[in-house]
Amino acid sequence: MTTRWLTPEEQRAWRAYIGAAHLVEDALDRQLQQEAGMPHMYYSILSSLSEAPERRLRMTDLAERLKITRSRLTYAVTRLEKDGLVGRENCRWDKRGSIAALTDEGMTVLEHAAPGHVEMVREVLFDRLSPEQVGQLEEIFAAVTEGFQGDEAHGTADDVPWRRRSTKPCS
Repeated sequence: MTTRWLTPEEQRAWRAYIGAAHLVEDALDRQLQQEAGMPHMYYSILSSLSEAPERRLRMTDLAERLKITRSRLTYAVTRLEKDGLVGRENCRWDKRGSIAALTDEGMTVLEHAAPGHVEMVREVLFDRLSPEQVGQLEEIFAAVTEGFQGDEAHGTADDVPWRRRSTKPCS
C-alpha cells in the first residue's frame, strides 16, 4: 500500500487544527479548574445531563454524546458521584445498563460554572471568527463526526470510542 502523504496545504491545515485544539482545550480546562475545581470533561458531563430529559441519561448514551469511551466515562462519573454532583441508578429496561443523573447539587455547580465557561469559549474561539467562519466550522466538524459514525466502508462505524470494548482483563 502506498502512503498518501499530506499535501503542503493539508499539512498546514492539520497543524493549525492540532495547535488550536490543544490551546482551546487547555484554556477551557484551566478556566474550569480555577473557577469550578473541575476539568472540562466533568463540566461536559454535567452539561450533557442538564440538557437531558429529567436530567438523566443512560451511560452508553452519555458516552456517545461526549464521544468518549465507556470506561473513561465510568471513571469520571464515579468521581462526580463521590462529590455528590451525579447519581447513578439502575436501568429499569436494561439490567446491564445504568443511568447517570444530575443531582440538585450538580445543577447548582453547573449553573455557577457556566457563565465563566461560556465566556471563555467565546473568548478563545467565537470572538476570533466571522459569522461565516462559524458556519464553516460547524459544517467541517459535522462532516468529520458523521464520517466516523457511519463510515462502514473504512471500518470506522464500529470503532468510535463509545462502542469500543475495553482491552483490560476483568477483575
